[in-house]
Amino acid sequence: MQNSYKRIDAHLSSLGYCTRSEAKKFLRIYELCVKDTRVFDPSIKAYHNDIKVNNEALDPETITILLNKPSGFICSHNDAGSLIYALIPQRWNRRNPKISTIGRLDVDTTGAIILTDDGALNHKLSSPKSDVSKVYEATLAVPLNGDEKEIFASGEVMLNGEKKPLLPAKLEILSPTHVRLEICEGKYHQVKRMFASVGNRVLSLHRVSFGGFSVEDLKEGEYKFIEL
Repeated sequence: MQNSYKRIDAHLSSLGYCTRSEAKKFLRIYELCVKDTRVFDPSIKAYHNDIKVNNEALDPETITILLNKPSGFICSHNDAGSLIYALIPQRWNRRNPKISTIGRLDVDTTGAIILTDDGALNHKLSSPKSDVSKVYEATLAVPLNGDEKEIFASGEVMLNGEKKPLLPAKLEILSPTHVRLEICEGKYHQVKRMFASVGNRVLSLHRVSFGGFSVEDLKEGEYKFIEL
């Protein structure tokens, strides 16, 4: 676990509480203590775990959360519209390094998405070679034909524009138009394209879990800290 030793203003700016130039004003307004002693000088050095603001521990030095994304939110820092980052504390959006989603969900797709400011972790889990399990529930436009389970498990499904077939995927049939699908890849619109390849269409899509972390205990828009 991290417990870095650096200047107070460096701690505050990297965690998004204020900029380094705002640190003096921050220390006048808020009660920041190092080992229970109030501090007014932002140049003092201290260990992260010894610092409290208004009697609360500083935010973790690295944040990784699982969020249950509602429909209508965009997984982007820059696009117009409702951004997923509006669902987390606003000071987290000022952290350095920046907190970002691991991969993306379409604007109309709900469910499990991980956000982190750990760049190495984000790169590792975003890589096409990461082999991370992703479980989706989909509502389909028309009833299944009956052979989709075998087709998806075959490892021979070729999507338009791809050079290699998809890895085997596990399909669980909940009803003729409601399914659960587990994949370990993250190709563009993969689930929707898979069902299109067998003559169907996804009406709604919800990601139940990512990497074994489930959102079944989270309401839409809620998040929880996780360790990876």
